[in-house]
Amino acid sequence: MDRAALSDVLPRLPIGALSRRTGCNVETIRYYERAGILPHPARSEGGHRMYGTAHVMRLGFVRRARELGFTLDEVRALLRLVDQEDHACVEARELAARHLQAVRARLADLQRMESVLAGMIECCGGSVRPECPLLETLFDGGEVEGKSCSGEA
Repeated sequence: MDRAALSDVLPRLPIGALSRRTGCNVETIRYYERAGILPHPARSEGGHRMYGTAHVMRLGFVRRARELGFTLDEVRALLRLVDQEDHACVEARELAARHLQAVRARLADLQRMESVLAGMIECCGGSVRPECPLLETLFDGGEVEGKSCSGEA
């Protein structure tokens, strides 16, 4: 069964029920509609948005991709691949590889940050004195690595 055919399997859901089912905030759902990430739903006779299974599945896809750190532009690119009848796995792989490279760069930054913060905390010692090496390092914009706790290299 294709994704489009699934839209009628479940009863139509109002936006609040979709929010509860997916754990996605109502305003975020509306934003995704405006941004073209989530297709506009059918409307009830009273004008209320009514979502089907395809919306639930697509919103789940978007949430998982966002949890993995994909940007909205990357999510759009992935969804374009999903929406193509013959979506190429190689394109999804390339996009994921670029994202992995960015994640690894961020991890390296976080490891450097951990090292600097650990050094700053070690130098601080928590004593009651007017000058604090941790605060001084932040003011100086300098790095703790390579400095003694007295601030000398």
